[in-house]
Amino acid sequence: MGGRLAMRVLVTGHLGYIGTIMTRTLVDAGHDVVGLDSDLYRRCTWGDPADMVEVPAIWRDLRDVQRQDVDGFEAVVHLAALSNDPLGDLDPEITADVNHRATVRLAELARDAGVSRFVFSSSCSNYGASGGEAYLTEDADLNPVTAYGASKVASERDLSQLASDAFSPTYLRSATAYGVSPRLRFDVVLNNLVAWAATTGEIRLKSDGSPWRPVVHIEDISRAFLAVLNAPRELIHDRAFNVGTTSENFRIRELAEIVAVTVPDCEVTLAPDASPDTRNYRVNCDRIASELGFRATWTARRGARQLYESYMAVGLTLDEFEGPRYQRIAHLRSLIQRGDLDASLRWRVATPRSA
Repeated sequence: MGGRLAMRVLVTGHLGYIGTIMTRTLVDAGHDVVGLDSDLYRRCTWGDPADMVEVPAIWRDLRDVQRQDVDGFEAVVHLAALSNDPLGDLDPEITADVNHRATVRLAELARDAGVSRFVFSSSCSNYGASGGEAYLTEDADLNPVTAYGASKVASERDLSQLASDAFSPTYLRSATAYGVSPRLRFDVVLNNLVAWAATTGEIRLKSDGSPWRPVVHIEDISRAFLAVLNAPRELIHDRAFNVGTTSENFRIRELAEIVAVTVPDCEVTLAPDASPDTRNYRVNCDRIASELGFRATWTARRGARQLYESYMAVGLTLDEFEGPRYQRIAHLRSLIQRGDLDASLRWRVATPRSA
């Protein structure tokens, strides 16, 4: 526990792509974890459902959180969001409502309930169209180019205004996530490239391959949050940290080359509609290493191997890969079309897990 006592921690979005790994990480570290989730992706479990750690849970849309939901916690790990850039563009106003306004309201409730730490899952998408060549520290200008990135920037700004002697928000700007999870996603770059290669023999690039992107494994993201919970307050109070490893910045085409080495008999191709990607940035992750002692344990090469082996073990098919189950925006659209969700992405009827 790094010298700190176990805390009672509320993890929002605990049933998501990162949340399922985060929950396991915090429980294994000895923390008393409670989840909060509307379980939008309950039909999207990858592999064995037994891989998901069961914890007490509050079944709630983030927009409907109440004061009693945050009573009695020492820390909030806030992951719940409409995540990532393409999903954020589904309806920018809903993205702002969930990712920004509901985040600030949650923090206000937590502050009023006496929660001392609020660890916010921000994103390197905050840097957006930053040119790509210079390594960006946490002090760099923020230049989001998507509704998702803008929602994270706005949240950081408003959470900072809530900081006080009794309430310490921290902003973890994670690099682009990858890795195997019980709630796997194919709409993040390395997961996507390996899935194309495994199911088609092609590594299909949707951009021209030139943009820079930092990447980080979801297990390392979870360990970074743990490092913040363990750290002395003065090191993390109202501060941002890039999460990843400085050496793990790659051009998209370099990630494709890693996949080509990993997956037998595949070749790199450009998608017919490939175009330049305005998201282009490299980040420096030295602060979290030097100040919190955090070291990532995964590399993109090792992660590509993990993904490929998991896809082969499950027998991933092209239909599954291209279907809505593991693509967040496609899954939500299918739930709306079936009438399970309304246009605001709320369940039309109580979920089976709801109280």
